[in-house]
Amino acid sequence: MRAVVVSIDFGKPDFEPQTEEFIMLAKGAGAEIVDTIIARRPRPDAKLFVGTGKADEIGLAVQAHDAEIVLVNHALSPGQQRNLERVFNVRVVDRVALILDIFALRAQSHEGKLQVELAQLQHLMTRLTRMWSHLERQRGGIGMRGPGESQLEMDKRIIGDKVKRLHERLELLTRQRHTQRRARARSGTLSVSLVGYTNAGKSTLFNAFTRADVYAADQLFATLDTTSRRIWVDGAGQVVVSDTVGFIRELPHMLVAAFKATLEETINADLLLHVVDHSSPQRDEQISEVNKVLKEIGADHVPCILVYNKIDMAGLDPAVERDEHGTISRVFVSASERSGLDLLRGAMVEFSQRAAVAEVPEEDPRFDARRSSISPP
Repeated sequence: MRAVVVSIDFGKPDFEPQTEEFIMLAKGAGAEIVDTIIARRPRPDAKLFVGTGKADEIGLAVQAHDAEIVLVNHALSPGQQRNLERVFNVRVVDRVALILDIFALRAQSHEGKLQVELAQLQHLMTRLTRMWSHLERQRGGIGMRGPGESQLEMDKRIIGDKVKRLHERLELLTRQRHTQRRARARSGTLSVSLVGYTNAGKSTLFNAFTRADVYAADQLFATLDTTSRRIWVDGAGQVVVSDTVGFIRELPHMLVAAFKATLEETINADLLLHVVDHSSPQRDEQISEVNKVLKEIGADHVPCILVYNKIDMAGLDPAVERDEHGTISRVFVSASERSGLDLLRGAMVEFSQRAAVAEVPEEDPRFDARRSSISPP
């Protein structure tokens, strides 16, 4: 589909990488980008978001390139989207809708598809009016009564009922996950979740670590469905490792809410491995974005180790860094080269042993023995 990309610079420092990221999202959704239009504004225009002059410029670009769609790298209000479509005479898709579309394209599991459908319906609820614009001429009066409104209300009720059913089905899946987690807790199994910015290499690391065959690709949101594998780690015993959906700048709140059941694997994990793309110039900003989402979902209290991946692209060797307390805080690995995985296993073993010490009262004679066995070199 031939697309014109629009990105507006409001003075934020991460404007360029965010625009590049949006272009990657567009290509991942199957768009053929025929033009990219950049503009600067102090604030969004209330009616058209981009302003009248820029809207006319974009409209000319759409005609010149015979574009079929305009992709806007920002969240638009329903009114702004509707007004832009009238100017361009083509469909307008904002950042939120594009991410939802990619999630719908990539979701494979039954639960993942339910979560995406819920988020799409919640997004659609705010935009139903534009679907019935052909009935506007039949509306009249102060309250705009008429066939258009009654059809709109009917659609809202249908979608509302479907949203309720999806919530109920996802709640059932949530209860099943709780049962599974309680069983793991009773067995003393360590729960580890891989989290990180999208395309940081979580799935590649998951495959290397667990010898699984999860889909991994150099694209945003290659993985949407949480996959868990049980492995044995000498010194830590049984460990359940979970690969989770990647995060991104301005991840739509409705997606975070819809993926609550999946993200609870992160909230209830014993340890988070925060996978970072060491080769990315924006890695510090990406770490910050992931931490924001972790706080939003209530997982900022979970112990976390930063795993700097793709060190082979920088010519670095595997390594471990410790904080001022002697605890491992960073591990440098290359998932694609399978280097540094022994250091990561060692970090998990050390965490497991420290957690075991924390559970033993200091007056217990086992405390000193366990503590001395994990003292860092």
